[in-house]
Amino acid sequence: MHTPTPRRLFTAGLTPRTTGQRVSGACALLLAGLIGWGVSLPAQAVRIKEIATVQGVRSNQLTGYGLVVGLDGTGDQTTQMPFTAQSMQNYLQQFGLSLPPGASMQLKNVAAVLVTAQLPAFAQPGQTIDATVSSIGNAKSLRGGTLITTPLKGADGQIYALAQGNLLVGGAGAAAGGSKVQINHLSAGRIPGGAQVERVVPTSFALGETIDLGLNSADFQTARRVAEAVNRRLGDGTASAMDGRVVRLRAPTDANARVSFLAEVEELRLETTAPVARVIINARTGSIVMNQAVTLGACAVAHGNLSVSISATPVISQPNPLSVGGQTVQAEKANIAITQDAGSLIEMKAAPKLSEVVRVLNALGATPQDLLAILQAIKAAGALNAELEVI
Repeated sequence: MHTPTPRRLFTAGLTPRTTGQRVSGACALLLAGLIGWGVSLPAQAVRIKEIATVQGVRSNQLTGYGLVVGLDGTGDQTTQMPFTAQSMQNYLQQFGLSLPPGASMQLKNVAAVLVTAQLPAFAQPGQTIDATVSSIGNAKSLRGGTLITTPLKGADGQIYALAQGNLLVGGAGAAAGGSKVQINHLSAGRIPGGAQVERVVPTSFALGETIDLGLNSADFQTARRVAEAVNRRLGDGTASAMDGRVVRLRAPTDANARVSFLAEVEELRLETTAPVARVIINARTGSIVMNQAVTLGACAVAHGNLSVSISATPVISQPNPLSVGGQTVQAEKANIAITQDAGSLIEMKAAPKLSEVVRVLNALGATPQDLLAILQAIKAAGALNAELEVI
């Protein structure tokens, strides 16, 4: 069969205005023609670095307690947050300043905060990282404040970085006369490059004769393809799949050679595997997301809406004109109505593709909240070929 040339595709009724539109239109029609004629297209390929990571090469979470000073009267109220005044008093004692016995500090420009940062892998002393500052008291705003030197500790209690600097708060607000206007969030800010690394985190990257690659999601087919791709490029026996998530590599012991080895491994490409059919349901928001592997078997669905409405009508009862000591009494009369819409039985044909599944579900005309119950019922009936996951 002869493949039509792009020129013939244009003469079939397409009149593009620009050259770029002419080329994209020809590619779209050519792609549609190849699919219609049964020509197989190459599968999507990804790099190993996009689906796997080197085990042991990871970031670490740091946290610390500090003080933000220089606020414009928007700091913590020390009468309600005594630890803010206590922290400032302890800080001033480091400089030889102490308050007389019984004296209390009335601070308005100081706020107690928690500082968090993420220490990347292979971070070296002197390297700067970003720090996030969040208020833990009742400060109205951290805008314009300065974080004083705050040690950041890891899970082992060791200090790995020191944070200090001026805060960037992406918000604004004003209040006067009982009225308040606020844009975005004022109780948290960020200091770009505000933390300096002081200690190196030891890693097992350069230790041993093997390196383990951890797949982002457990899949035996993907683990097998990763091992085959590495062995094809670097020789048999270089990689072996240990299970559905770990692929073990025989790596050089020299640090420079090991880096080059991993750089070459991460750039290897392999065909992606079809994911496990899964439908994600968010019961709080009513969101439903399904992947391309979801299919639907033939079934019949009837779904009707049941609504209950309750209304109260005030009723006034007055005494007789000639009664003695009579009083007007107000009561309420409750009206309860139950309405059930008729639900017709709809036949849902088998849908082997995601586009057909979407079309069939749209034909029901149900709301997202109704689809939550319908999908669960279809799954229970065995007509939905997918895993349901409620988040």
